[in-house]
Amino acid sequence: MEELRRRVYGADHDDPHPYARDGHTYVELVGGPLDGLLCDVTGLSPAEVREGAALITEIGAHGPGGRAWYSAWDGDLTRWHWDGDSP
Repeated sequence: MEELRRRVYGADHDDPHPYARDGHTYVELVGGPLDGLLCDVTGLSPAEVREGAALITEIGAHGPGGRAWYSAWDGDLTRWHWDGDSP
């Protein structure tokens, strides 16, 4: 069975390869406006992955330029859960 390709946060709509790449480390974004996308965390320390990030999105509660806040939840460093949006 062929592995399902997953889109990566930040890939442009016209990117010829907007999917996860070998040799990279990703977290899955769970909930919120970016639900189901992967976020490339290659090179981040476990502490940085645990901290999460404010990811720019045009589809959050605050429109273009707003941020969707994601962070590790319950010690799971493979997923970032949505914490909310901010301008």
